[in-house]
Amino acid sequence: MTNFRSVAGRGRLTLIASVIGFSSALSGIVSPAAAAENVFDELRFGATASIGDGSNHENGAFPSVTVFFDPLGADSATGVAEKILRPRIHAGASVATSSSGVNEIFAGFSWDANITERFFIELGAGATVHDGDLNDDGSDGPKLGCRLLFREYAAAGYRFDDHWNLSATVEHASNANFCDGPNDGLTRAGLMLGYKF
Repeated sequence: MTNFRSVAGRGRLTLIASVIGFSSALSGIVSPAAAAENVFDELRFGATASIGDGSNHENGAFPSVTVFFDPLGADSATGVAEKILRPRIHAGASVATSSSGVNEIFAGFSWDANITERFFIELGAGATVHDGDLNDDGSDGPKLGCRLLFREYAAAGYRFDDHWNLSATVEHASNANFCDGPNDGLTRAGLMLGYKF
C-alpha cells in the first residue's frame, strides 16, 4: 500500500490536479442557463492554521483554494426558505506545509446572508477526503479514523466592491464517530480573499 507521506511532493501536485479535474467535472453538471453565464461564481484563496490543541494540533500553514458554483441561482434567491433551498456548491483543496499537517480535497454546499450591504456571514457543510493518519502510529498530528470526513465551516466577511471580498473562516472536519478508530478531527482558522465573477 502506498504511503501518502512518502510521496508528499508528488501527492500535493496530484491533489491540486484532482481539484482542477473535480471542478471541471462539477461545472459539466451546471444547468444550461447557468452555463451560458459564468461557470464559476467565485474563487477564494488564502491560508488557515490549526487551532486544535494537544494531539489535534497540526504544525505549519495550509494554503487553500475554493471555487464556488451557483447552478441553483442562490444569488437571485429571495426569502429565507428560498435561500436555504438554493445553496451554492463549493469545491476546493488545502495543502499542508509540514509533515504533521493533513492535505484535503473537499466539496459541499454553502449558504450566505448579508448583514449589511458590505458585511456578510456564510455557513457551509459537506465532506473532505484527506491523506492524514487514520490510527495512532506514534507520529505527530491528528488521528482521523477514516479517509472520508464530514466538513463544515463558518465565515464572516467584508465586500470591498462587487468583486473583491475578505473573510475570516473557521472550519472543522471529523468522522462524527461513524467509523472505527480515533476521531481527533481537524480544526483550523484563517483568512480568505475572494473574487466574485
